[in-house]
Amino acid sequence: MFSSCGLRAVVKSAGGVFRESSALYTAVSSRASTCSGLGLLSGPAVSKGSFAVAPPARHYARVAKKKKTGPESQLGDLLPTMLKMDYAAVPLVQSTDDLVKRLLSLELASHREKLQLKKEQLIAKVQRDENDRNSVEVQVAILTARIRNYQEHLQKHHKDKANKRHMLMAIDRRKKLLKNLRLVRFETFERVCEQLGITYTFPPEYYRRAHRRWLAKKEFCIKVFKAVQKQKAEQKMKQHSGTTETEAKASEAQTQ
Repeated sequence: MFSSCGLRAVVKSAGGVFRESSALYTAVSSRASTCSGLGLLSGPAVSKGSFAVAPPARHYARVAKKKKTGPESQLGDLLPTMLKMDYAAVPLVQSTDDLVKRLLSLELASHREKLQLKKEQLIAKVQRDENDRNSVEVQVAILTARIRNYQEHLQKHHKDKANKRHMLMAIDRRKKLLKNLRLVRFETFERVCEQLGITYTFPPEYYRRAHRRWLAKKEFCIKVFKAVQKQKAEQKMKQHSGTTETEAKASEAQTQ
């Protein structure tokens, strides 16, 4: 008897679950049919026996991301039709085939070869004569091309600490050379800065990083200085009062 009662309860509960699932299926299918009729769903229609609903269509356009435009590269003025530095002075290259010229041009050249050609162009602007390769002006031109190359590299790879250190070292080296050149030959210094497009800024006369320890030390030193000055003033007052007392006693003794 108990077994029959338990069986009836299980059958009733299962029938209730089936009725709820069938009602949910009919609701979902009716909603999907209405949405598809209104054109709100662009995906495939809901199939029988499946509860998956197609995602709604998004009828809006995303804003295009603007590309960051940095400063122009120093190699931008090099035409791709120019020959490489090793083949520019060879007269036979001018009479060769177009394909060979393209292979020997800057169009297929590496970044290192382009940078070398740019260095030669900057050196030609400031060198004293054709054989000058070691003067201060030539060293400044080489360092300038190298510094600008580091700056362009760090704009794309701002976490490259090694190249940033090399760039700062090159900047310090060029600063020392320009400082010496300014003191020795000022006209050459102005010409080099004008030809290479360098803006020379004077370093500060005195620079010290103001951190908390230095500020506390400075405040303590000021307090000590004021205390010493006050002590010296008191000693002067005592000496002055002592001299006046002795003078008064001496004058009294003379009158007597």
